[in-house]
Amino acid sequence: MHIGDASERSGVPAKTIRYYESVNLIEPANRGENGYRRYTENDIRTLQFVSRARSLGFSVKEVGTLLGLYRDHNRLSADVRRIARDHVEEIDQKIDKLQAMRRTLTHLVDRCHGDDRPDCPILDDLAGEA
Repeated sequence: MHIGDASERSGVPAKTIRYYESVNLIEPANRGENGYRRYTENDIRTLQFVSRARSLGFSVKEVGTLLGLYRDHNRLSADVRRIARDHVEEIDQKIDKLQAMRRTLTHLVDRCHGDDRPDCPILDDLAGEA
């Protein structure tokens, strides 16, 4: 099947498929005599795997490692678990940072009168004047 069909079946945009090939995340598709990429059912499964992993926030590098483990039938599930656990820790750190940002912004919004006066604690804080 051609890239458009592979894109539709996998849910991965054609441009993204080309990108994944360019960064060696997935094997480049075989090409027909006409030069068009030709994808197999196995390629579709790989694209779905990559798409799902990316939707969970794994980096391209992490997805590459996970793909390698997926293909290795002698893998240790402990290796997969470690990668996922480390990723959860990264997510938790991001959540903590986002919550801190939210608290700060909420505090600034609460201090701002939001009226016709030019004084604004939000702008003062952004300018480092608070």
